[in-house]
Amino acid sequence: MALSFGFFAYNAAKKRGFVHTAIPNFRNAMNSLKIKFLGLTIIIMLVAISLTTWYNLQTQQAMLHKLAKEHGRLLVETIRNSIISDMANGRNDRVVSILGKIHNEPAIDSVQIFDETGRVLMSAEKEEIGDLVSTSQLMAYRTGNFAFSDNYNGNDSFSSIVPIFNEENCYSCHDQSKKVLGILNLQLSLKDLSSMQVNGQKATIAASGVMLVILILTITAFLLIYVDSPIRKLVTAMDHAERGQFEAARASINSSDEMTMLSSKFNYMLQRLRELLENTVKHEREIAVTQEKLAHSEEIQVMNIALEERLKEIEYLNINLEERIEEIEEANYKIADLASELEGKNLGLVQAVERLQSLYQMGLTINSTMEQSDLLTIISQKSMETLKAQVGYILILDDSKKMLQVGGATGIPADYDRNIEIPLVQGGVTHWVIENRQPALISNIEKHQNINKMSRLGFIRESVICAPLTDDDKILGTITIANPIDGSEFNNSDLELLSTIAAQASISIRNSRLYEEQQHTYLSTVQAMVSAIEASDAYTRGHSERVTSYSLALARQMALEEHQLQQLEQAAVLHDIGKIGIDVGLLHKKEKLSEADVDILKLHPSIGVRILEPIKFLAPICEIIAQHHERFDGRGYPNSLRGNQMRIEAKILAVCDTYDAMTSDRPYRKALSHEIAVQEIKDHSGSQFDPDVAAAFLEICEQGLLPK
Repeated sequence: MALSFGFFAYNAAKKRGFVHTAIPNFRNAMNSLKIKFLGLTIIIMLVAISLTTWYNLQTQQAMLHKLAKEHGRLLVETIRNSIISDMANGRNDRVVSILGKIHNEPAIDSVQIFDETGRVLMSAEKEEIGDLVSTSQLMAYRTGNFAFSDNYNGNDSFSSIVPIFNEENCYSCHDQSKKVLGILNLQLSLKDLSSMQVNGQKATIAASGVMLVILILTITAFLLIYVDSPIRKLVTAMDHAERGQFEAARASINSSDEMTMLSSKFNYMLQRLRELLENTVKHEREIAVTQEKLAHSEEIQVMNIALEERLKEIEYLNINLEERIEEIEEANYKIADLASELEGKNLGLVQAVERLQSLYQMGLTINSTMEQSDLLTIISQKSMETLKAQVGYILILDDSKKMLQVGGATGIPADYDRNIEIPLVQGGVTHWVIENRQPALISNIEKHQNINKMSRLGFIRESVICAPLTDDDKILGTITIANPIDGSEFNNSDLELLSTIAAQASISIRNSRLYEEQQHTYLSTVQAMVSAIEASDAYTRGHSERVTSYSLALARQMALEEHQLQQLEQAAVLHDIGKIGIDVGLLHKKEKLSEADVDILKLHPSIGVRILEPIKFLAPICEIIAQHHERFDGRGYPNSLRGNQMRIEAKILAVCDTYDAMTSDRPYRKALSHEIAVQEIKDHSGSQFDPDVAAAFLEICEQGLLPK
């Protein structure tokens, strides 16, 4: 009876529109979706396979052209070498024979030699001798395109061109002024290569078509088996459910995990629908019984009494709930107190971590430089930032004079003269730290009446910490941090942090001084070598000193930076050190220098670089020395650099070195006058010399700023 009533309710719901019956529309939608998916997949595969096929065809064509280019290059180089060898041995008749043999090869369309005007000098076909080559071949040679595709008698070919230069062993038969004796032109036939390319294209297209058909069939089969068939089963099950045949409507699909899960959810939905229908019938019966009971007033009164009792119980529960809420609020207050305490501890921990990170970063920073002035500035700045202060400075002690000098400072007045020496006065903070070799903490300077609130560096002190800088038992100076940014006072934790920084800074200062001493030792040794070279030659004695003074004057005229001036000075002193590797007899030779002598002398910049290469800090100096005989037009030596490829210091050194060489006596000539030397520099501006550098040199000469 219940099942019959369930079918009745289901049919009623169906008539009212609660159950969707548009199954045919769903089928049509699925068919449309299937067609769209298959069509889109085919389009994507067509595009992908078409692009792949196009790329393969392009790759085949590029490979064939590269093969022809390399093959032609090897052949034409071999032919040129054979021709040069026969011509050098006086067997010019063999050249024509070689061209004839090569022309008989099936893969070669033409081989000929033409001059720079395009007229054929030699050819396997005698009727071509004296004719002009094609415009494309002549333009290819003049533009440096020695390998290119061409057309010979209506057939595709690949031309390779190589010039035959006039070398020393050819001077007996040819004019030395003529650089190129002829241009060898070899044309390879591309007929066989084109046939191979066409066959490869056909194979690629056929393979792509077969692959496309296979993919379409595979995807179609996949859609029919794993998509269309399971959906048809679900549609059939929906038809049974629509007719109320719940047992027959159960679907069992195992074609894939997704379809299995979908059929499982569908079966669960059917079961829930059946249960809901049965529960609906049950509830309707219970409502009918309840309505009959409510008709009796006695039963209603009993229910009212029971309801009042339930209300009293709820009130009692509310009272208990309020008491529990008060207890919870009290517990929350305690939790808040604990959280506040924990937050304070976390803040302290965060500050400790931040300081450790700052120390680590400071270590990396100060270890990145060896220049003491830069190092002291970095240490003072980073220390001030780490301790979050307004002022930080380092005082270096001159123990012999008992004087202090500012090594690095941040936050002091800008108009303070940092080169002023400060006397080490008894009673000051710095004096106490140096005398006792211990750090000092002055939390509030107002509490120390014996200490002046105004610092000798021109700022007002409020809270100060100071630590000594030491090297073993020797005091190097002090590091001082003053006035926290937030207006608070320094504490012992800050003093310990500054002491740690001071220990690290002391090591860096010691390393910097050792590095400077090492640099000085290296430079003194190399400068002694330069002096020894110049001392052996009366003509070059004092040359490096004069070039150095000229170069510095010219560099200041051009407003170079300080580090550039320092590098230029060292390069000017050492620029001719490579002459230590040149034979002394050649350096003092009074006769005219031969080409071989000049070539040997041109080696001295490279020799100088090799001498100085082991000294790492002279790497920029080596670069300047290597370039000081380069020319602005690129015709210099040893690397033929031009224009902006040269360093500005090398351009300056080139002008000053040339000027001193012209105005000094040499074994093979007397010194030129200042006027002639200046005119030479002016005449060669833009060719040998950078025009800007030459103009600046002429300015200092006109203004009388050139050192005597």
